[in-house]
Amino acid sequence: MPNQAEICLADDHPSSEGHFPGNPVIPGAVLLDEIFRAIEAVDRRSLANCRIRSVKFLHPVRPGERMLIVWNMDANGSTEFRCQAQQGVVLLGMLELNVEQGR
Repeated sequence: MPNQAEICLADDHPSSEGHFPGNPVIPGAVLLDEIFRAIEAVDRRSLANCRIRSVKFLHPVRPGERMLIVWNMDANGSTEFRCQAQQGVVLLGMLELNVEQGR
């Protein structure tokens, strides 16, 4: 069964000021950081030793938008995740975790 968490970045999130004036979006690096934090909080496992195998940004995420993160982690530490917002799936990705160090 997949795990899930919901996040919402504030309407006035500081990263949105420069991305882009008059048409703000949350930068991909900020989204990934929030995804990692959510997975760590639910799974109670550190992603400090993970490697991003792939990530695909499908749609921009705006400040104030809610995003549902759904992921599966296998026994080897590979984690597939997808994020959904109002407009549908906004990003897909896969992480590899060093299971020995990540426990």
